[in-house]
Amino acid sequence: MAKVTQTPRLAAAVILAWALMGVMTLRGQDSKPSEYRVKAVFLYNFGRFVGWPAAVKGDSFDVCVLGQDPFGPALDATVAGETIDHARVIAKRISKPQDAASCRILFISSSADGQLKEILAELDRASVLTVSDAPQFARRGGMVQFILDGNKVRFEVNLQAAERVGLNLSSELLKLAINVRRNP
Repeated sequence: MAKVTQTPRLAAAVILAWALMGVMTLRGQDSKPSEYRVKAVFLYNFGRFVGWPAAVKGDSFDVCVLGQDPFGPALDATVAGETIDHARVIAKRISKPQDAASCRILFISSSADGQLKEILAELDRASVLTVSDAPQFARRGGMVQFILDGNKVRFEVNLQAAERVGLNLSSELLKLAINVRRNP
């Protein structure tokens, strides 16, 4: 990644913290966003603070959901009209892990938890950021696990899993994680 001066880095950290902690004003009339609306915002922002290998670049930045979709229209509304790295962000629903190769971010629904070992094996060398709210996801080889802390959405990171496939998670993102696993 290119060297960044302190001022833009600090600004990026403030923006990330603001967005990820749910302080931002969400579209619509809801005074309190739903859990999955907040998680959709997290997914989008994860994409802004992860570096992918150059070979992964493309015309679209696909944020995919594997298994039953808990987001409903929230994910589509969150990414509508957005871009990351000059690529249009698109929300996709996929039915099998083989379809995840074109995804940059893959949310693995709890409904697919029984096949997690097979899903992660399918993505073994793919530069896809895996995210889930399934229990023990980060300990089982996933990269980012959503955790509910009271009424707040938090996350933990399995840094080794991300680095193994060439993903570079920014220090600003890691600072916001409640736990960063560096070893298996």
